[in-house]
Amino acid sequence: MNTETAEKIKGMLVERLRIPEDELEYDSELFGEDIGLDSIDSIEIIVGIESLFGVDLTGSGATKEDFRSIETLTAFVEAHKEA
Repeated sequence: MNTETAEKIKGMLVERLRIPEDELEYDSELFGEDIGLDSIDSIEIIVGIESLFGVDLTGSGATKEDFRSIETLTAFVEAHKEA
């Protein structure tokens, strides 16, 4: 996992969704028991990822599993961002 990318994603989640940083681990389940985000929050994540990394999540075939945690978002971004 690219720690730099993961830290950028974590910072974006803290800023955009006001998740307390100390509650957010790389493997925290974003839409499950751990953090409890909803579909509106996913839109904020999409916009944040697109603006930070230039990765188009809407047309990329991203699945619910790609949004599971910071780790899965990081892997998706790393696989799809332009060099």
